[in-house]
Order: sequence, then structure tokens, then C-alpha cells
Amino acid sequence: MLHHLSFAVTDLGRSAAFYDAVLATLGYRRVWADATFIGYGLEEGKDLFALKHRPAHTGVPGDGFHVAFTASSQSEVLSFHRAALAHGGRDNGGAGLHPEYGPDYFAAFVIDPDGYRIEAVLMGGSIQPLSSDG
Repeated sequence: MLHHLSFAVTDLGRSAAFYDAVLATLGYRRVWADATFIGYGLEEGKDLFALKHRPAHTGVPGDGFHVAFTASSQSEVLSFHRAALAHGGRDNGGAGLHPEYGPDYFAAFVIDPDGYRIEAVLMGGSIQPLSSDG
């Protein structure tokens, strides 16, 4: 249904460092960039998610708005969460099984450096119990 989605960001360099790290955990990379715009996706020139530099931008959508990125494994979800926290993100609900959203909803919830709520999620029968070391 959607072709792409973009976020207005106040510091393109900071946001690029964050999204380079977190989206790489899910297999995405920069596929397009210029001085004010960076696009992420799988194929060169075909961005699915973008950052647009807007220095005067002062707000993000409130509660109820978030973007969920598809993960292929539980380890991707956990790596996404670790990368987000290591690159200026804040935890927004933890990483792991979230039965409040369904019996097989494995996700990581974070807030990016501009305040956007993002998530990595894996759903379906591929959810396995994790060892005690994560």
C-alpha cells in the first residue's frame, strides 16, 4: 500500500548515524542520498524509508503514531534494540515477547533521537523461547 515514508529530522548527520545502525540490523541500507535527504531500502535508488533534513522542525506525531519495521528473526529484533540504544535512541517498551499484542508478537520498541517511536517486529510461528543469556 505505501511506497515510502519519510521523517523530518533536525540533525541529518545524527539521524543518519542512528538509522544506518538500526536499519542495518534488519538488512536495509542507504540507497539514495544528497545534502538534505537519505533514503533506505534494499535496492539502489528505491527508498522505502527516508530522512529529510528540516532544521526548524520542532515536533513529531504524538502517542498512537509509530512505524514498525519487519524483522526476519528474533536476533534481528534484539540487534535492532541494542543498536538503537547504542546510537542515541531510548527504550520505549523493551525487546522481547509482547503477549499484550498477541501470543507470537516479538518486538523491540524505541524512540529515535528526534522523538519518533519506532519498532522492529517479528510475528508468526517462528518465535522460539530464548536462552537465559538472551
